[in-house]
Amino acid sequence: MALETALNSQITDAVTQANVKVLADSPAMALSNLYQISSQSLGLAAQNAVMAQQQSNIIHQASTTQGVNLIYAVDTAAVGDASEKISRGDIPSDMVNILGVLKALSKA
Repeated sequence: MALETALNSQITDAVTQANVKVLADSPAMALSNLYQISSQSLGLAAQNAVMAQQQSNIIHQASTTQGVNLIYAVDTAAVGDASEKISRGDIPSDMVNILGVLKALSKA
């Protein structure tokens, strides 16, 4: 019990007990804050790992698409080169001559 003062002893006891309660709650509050900060940090680390994995998958898909496009472009270039060589040769004029001979034979 508190010493006798001009105030009521019950008031001084209540204030003292409230201060003791605040002091007793401090370690628990500090530890709970530490737990919350730790869990938030771990959650953010997991989110960052997921985001990095998603970005990596997008880059891999893009590089795969570019690789497939290059494979198809090589084949297209070969076909284009062959068709250019054919068109520059005498094959079209030979085809016209053969067509003329066939028409002449079909009239006879």
